[in-house]
Amino acid sequence: MYTLMTPIRSLTRPFAVAACCALTLVYAACVSSGGGSISQAGAPRAAGETISGDISLAPSPAMRYPANAPVGSPDPRVGLKPGAAVGEAGEAAWNMKLISNSPASNGFTGRGATGPDLAFTGQYAIQGNYRGFQIWDISNPKAPTLTVGFLCPSSQGDPSVYGNLLFISGESNGSRNDCGTTNITDTVSMDRFRGIRVIDISDKAHPRLVTNVQTCRGSHTNTVVSDPRDKENVYVYVSGYAGVRSATEVPGCKSAAAGDSTSAQFRIEVIKVPLKHPEEAKVVNSPHLLADLSGRTVHAPPPTDTGARGGRGGRGGRGGAPAGAAGDSAAPARRGGGGGGGGNRGGGVGQSGCHDITSYPAIGYAGGACAGYGLLFDIRNPFNPKRLLSVADSNMSFWHSATFSNDGSKLLFSDEWGGGSAPRCRATDRLEWGGNAIFTLEEGKLSFKSYYKMPAPQTDQETCTAHNGNLIPVPGRDIMVQAFYQGGATVFDWTDPSHPIEIAFFDRGPGGGYWSTYWYNGVIVSSDEQRGMDIHELTPSPYLSQNEIDAAKSVQVAEYNAQEQTHIVWPPTFALARAYLDQLERNGGLSTERISAIRTELTNAESASGAARGTALSTTATSLSADVATASDKGRVRLLQRAVQDLSKK
Repeated sequence: MYTLMTPIRSLTRPFAVAACCALTLVYAACVSSGGGSISQAGAPRAAGETISGDISLAPSPAMRYPANAPVGSPDPRVGLKPGAAVGEAGEAAWNMKLISNSPASNGFTGRGATGPDLAFTGQYAIQGNYRGFQIWDISNPKAPTLTVGFLCPSSQGDPSVYGNLLFISGESNGSRNDCGTTNITDTVSMDRFRGIRVIDISDKAHPRLVTNVQTCRGSHTNTVVSDPRDKENVYVYVSGYAGVRSATEVPGCKSAAAGDSTSAQFRIEVIKVPLKHPEEAKVVNSPHLLADLSGRTVHAPPPTDTGARGGRGGRGGRGGAPAGAAGDSAAPARRGGGGGGGGNRGGGVGQSGCHDITSYPAIGYAGGACAGYGLLFDIRNPFNPKRLLSVADSNMSFWHSATFSNDGSKLLFSDEWGGGSAPRCRATDRLEWGGNAIFTLEEGKLSFKSYYKMPAPQTDQETCTAHNGNLIPVPGRDIMVQAFYQGGATVFDWTDPSHPIEIAFFDRGPGGGYWSTYWYNGVIVSSDEQRGMDIHELTPSPYLSQNEIDAAKSVQVAEYNAQEQTHIVWPPTFALARAYLDQLERNGGLSTERISAIRTELTNAESASGAARGTALSTTATSLSADVATASDKGRVRLLQRAVQDLSKK
């Protein structure tokens, strides 16, 4: 079913521009005070801990995998049969399996009905659409049911959720304030909607439009930012780079050059939403965080677009800086590559806007993917974010999204080369282009480590480049699932930031393609642009044990947004302890004999109950404290000891 919604009006419920200085090789850093570093935004750290307070695993030995673990050759993703419907297209899967597909409902198919991003709350997945959004009940992931289809064109319709409030981005000139389906064609119209829709979803079957917050350039995407000190309000950052609308529609809208404080460009909008009166949501700040950026570089078009010959390049997608990457920040700006907009395609001053901003309130940072740059913001005061660092790299055509490691020690930026409308994973396209750039974030500096890109070559008919994804909460590891449009979904481990490696995938033949794919409460949910919503499960493999999967499934959250990270904390379970043991076996971090003995102790403790179980686990935890001194992976042994100790108190 779908519903045409009408609005309601009530519901019960000193920026300083940073100086920029060029640093060596791949990146440039912008600092709030001289010296090439920043003060940490998070709480003070103890020895051996990261900014988030987690035990650092940076010194740990790398994971080792059996020689027969990699996917076969040729890669089964190559040459899949095309198909408009799920049953028509060929499929390939490795270490994950499809458990359901839910076709788009009536009113959300056909021309102009692209399915973009996802948000999650409780048992529901909210799937955006250029025509509105759909709410799916995924309590049974093998058979989701449609709760409602909300018909309210708001291209591109990216959703975020906070409690019973839903925020929808819109930047199309044709969208209407009243959710009407008749396109606006007038140059100036007071009926036009461009900005953030605020919607009450306390009754999931009957959403209600509360208000529209208008902005000068609409909203391409949005970011929820909460302040632990402010329980009365939530903030929404507005990202985008569309043209500036008429000041007749929204007073004060003006297109002006970088450095002009009245310009509606080179900034983000900060919307304050009073939780008790969301109808009063409004823009409260528009910091010009991007006005002085410089040093952007862009690589040349691919050989197949220019008629020249070229090759796939090195295995940069498996990690490591490729030959020729050095000196990027100092190289002359080169046009080409196609990034999807954003202004300042060359070496000028100022970046028109950001594509995505990912907030991580627990560490006080946000990562900004802002077309020509990757940025780090201080968001300890959500009302007034500050820019701290910037990076630029000619291998990155269009900085699209950002993801922190859970411990806050790494930051991954994705590159939407081709703007999501071109084939950019062909055999002739370099693996350093259109993927991800991985940085460490230590001692107030961003340091480049490697690139990762979905490694299977695609055809000229398959739109493919890095897009939306998130962390899978496997303890002790940084594992991410990510959409690559018609390149499908790739799951990769970037625990070792210099050597990321693919560990699972799912792909279909041309027709549709994954806009976004996210782990949520035990499953992987993907939004296909044309073929509905898919749900997958991971399967055990030499890369990922059943214990690690079970520990990941033990993490249950109340809601999830694409551009908001929360600190993952694992509940005490036997699966968590065994997951750390599996990792210690995989990387040789503890002797084989000791691992076997601990496994036996855990089995015996699990078969006991009451005080006997607690005593047995406490004894094991005490003995593990002694193992830290001799283990080659001291960090994981400490994590194992903590997990067993917590389990003994359960």
